[in-house]
Amino acid sequence: MSGGPAMEPQPARRLLNQCDTPTRTHYVILAMSWAGWMFDFYDLMLFSFLVIPIKRSLGLSDSSLSLLVGTTLAATALGGIVFGWLADRYGRKTVLSWTILVYSVGAFLSGFAQDAAWLAVCRVITGLGVGGEWATGQTLVGETFPARMRGRFAAVMQTGAPLGIAVASVIGGFVEPALANAFGPEWGWRGCFFISVLPALLVVLIRRHMPESDVWLERKRLAAPQETSQVKFLLTTPDLRRLFLFGLVLATTDMSAYWFTYSWMPRYLYEHLGSSMGRAGIWMLVTQTGGALGYLSFGVVADWKGRRVAYTIYSVVWAIGLFAVTWFWGALAVYPALTVLFMFLVGLGTGNYSGYGPIFSEIFPTRVRNTAMGAAFNLARGVQFFTPLVITLVATRYGLGGGISLAGFFALITGAWVW
Repeated sequence: MSGGPAMEPQPARRLLNQCDTPTRTHYVILAMSWAGWMFDFYDLMLFSFLVIPIKRSLGLSDSSLSLLVGTTLAATALGGIVFGWLADRYGRKTVLSWTILVYSVGAFLSGFAQDAAWLAVCRVITGLGVGGEWATGQTLVGETFPARMRGRFAAVMQTGAPLGIAVASVIGGFVEPALANAFGPEWGWRGCFFISVLPALLVVLIRRHMPESDVWLERKRLAAPQETSQVKFLLTTPDLRRLFLFGLVLATTDMSAYWFTYSWMPRYLYEHLGSSMGRAGIWMLVTQTGGALGYLSFGVVADWKGRRVAYTIYSVVWAIGLFAVTWFWGALAVYPALTVLFMFLVGLGTGNYSGYGPIFSEIFPTRVRNTAMGAAFNLARGVQFFTPLVITLVATRYGLGGGISLAGFFALITGAWVW
């Protein structure tokens, strides 16, 4: 992670990232970025908690559901590239608002779907917005917080992911059945998508209260009139190209671990807990409690011992928890406390997701930061189009747990790659 590009021109005034301690402006930026990321992950994961009623209502096969999950993830790759480029060109604040509007509208329209094709279009719209939000929010945090505390606050932003999944588990596990009982089976899952447009209201707060990145504004002020495009500059500069490929492989292995874990986990728990989405939702809350603590503690460990050590520790913890709850579920079920412990460890290990923001913010210059972060993170997520398909294929021979357990190997590869 050394050998970065030449230093950029020094700003004419004191920047937010040069402050000794975080100010009110820092916390506003963090709060808005965190909320955007939480609802981003909520909209992305909600579908996984609604697959059972959607399957019944629309008469979809397992392969169709797998394609829908994969299509959403593939769309995030395009969204990351497009919105990353837009954020480097038009600003972080503006594009953050756009991405939230796009994924909120995609979720809302999903409630009107009448067949797999219609639902696929809506999930693509959701995926485009989801793909653009993460890099924009993390870029804002990375550019505005002082370097010595960047890891901790980037980790705080990442806690939006487990909370988003927790909210999705509550909506899918409890709100959906309540709506279905009140208005009929057809309107349980549809109602969940309809209320998922509410995050769009966050855009009003962003436009009123959140400032633009002063680093981006300064870079724009100093930019030469005829500069090479961000993508071309990223791919034709040897040092940047090498760093981009490093980040892309890191994101791909870690993302594979994540989506092999979570794309079918609600259904895996549903099958092992007596066909109760409510109980499956509760177990997912256990993992997301671990995830929230993992994200927060990862930032502390990364600032204390370094990014590599933190990545390795959390990757190993993740793999241990995952192998336990997939290979040894039958044995663990006899000891509920152990099952809770290993489900918690699965979530705790995913805390290494907190490392992307600080690492990518530190190795890429302002000019291409959002483009590089969005492309690396979301190309890796787009590759996960194949994840639900692979799990479904492996499950035909080794069971759903066998397919999900592949995530443990990807977690171990991630822990080794950073060295």
